[in-house]
Amino acid sequence: MNAERLIAGKRVLVVGRAGMDLYPAPDGTRIEAATNFVSDVGGSAGNIAVALARQGCPAGLMTAFSDDAVGRFVLAQLNNYGVDTRYCKTTKGLERTSLALAETVDTAPSVVIYRNNAADLAITETDADAVELSGIGAVIVTGTSLSSDPSRSAVQRLIRRAKQAEVTVILDIDYRAQAWADAAKARSVTAATAALADVVVGNNEEFDFIADGEGRKHAVSLAEAGALVLYKMGEAGCDIITSEGRKSVGVFAVTALKPFGAGDAFLGGFVAAVAEGKDISDAVRRGAAAAAMVVSTRGCASAMPDSAALEAFMTQHN
Repeated sequence: MNAERLIAGKRVLVVGRAGMDLYPAPDGTRIEAATNFVSDVGGSAGNIAVALARQGCPAGLMTAFSDDAVGRFVLAQLNNYGVDTRYCKTTKGLERTSLALAETVDTAPSVVIYRNNAADLAITETDADAVELSGIGAVIVTGTSLSSDPSRSAVQRLIRRAKQAEVTVILDIDYRAQAWADAAKARSVTAATAALADVVVGNNEEFDFIADGEGRKHAVSLAEAGALVLYKMGEAGCDIITSEGRKSVGVFAVTALKPFGAGDAFLGGFVAAVAEGKDISDAVRRGAAAAAMVVSTRGCASAMPDSAALEAFMTQHN
């Protein structure tokens, strides 16, 4: 399909949040009982960019960081992972890079996110205009980047430019209620963005949200209009929905230590596989394998598998 042709062999730009994660150590420790923490990169866009880079797919990130130690930590770690940070900027105001504390436990893991006045939402239309689209095969937009201005306007401008340049636009719905001031606005903005995207990725709850309870029907309508829809259903797997019909791909059974990072690993693994020239079904299987690997260990960015580890996992697991 068209999305495969445009992504294959080119760089991918991810837009949205990247922050610092802290995990209580050792695994199994609750946040309130912790005396030691292990740091990592987190945030959907940051995780996806790292997942792509770890799979050998040239990946860049467009976001903003606060001018402080936390912002510098995340930027340095992204560079260490091989993520292209040329479109990352540093803010000079009171904005702050997101900070999250997350548990690696098998029963009701808790996550606490500090995200008031988030720095990543400070990207502007000027930043969007500075992106050189030649050589970019896809722009991945994470839904939280649409939650407020100036980031919303910047992302909308970048999408318009990408469409004009025939660059594939991928929307990860990534709906987080706490990120939006108004649910009705979140629904209308995200639905309008989904209508522009070449690939739309989300779980059944996210599709139900943007379609006011008619998620499956809406996903089919997006596919009939020409989009590739990846409709995630948790343990039930993922439906690949196109104008030609539906195909289901299952999950890899593992013992999960946490739910965080699975969607980011899935999307990164999927896009990296498409960029290698693999067909959509195989790419979804690789995304599912990457997701299984990430939920079965501590961390998000640091848990993203490289190509060799992913191949070994898929050989060993059905």
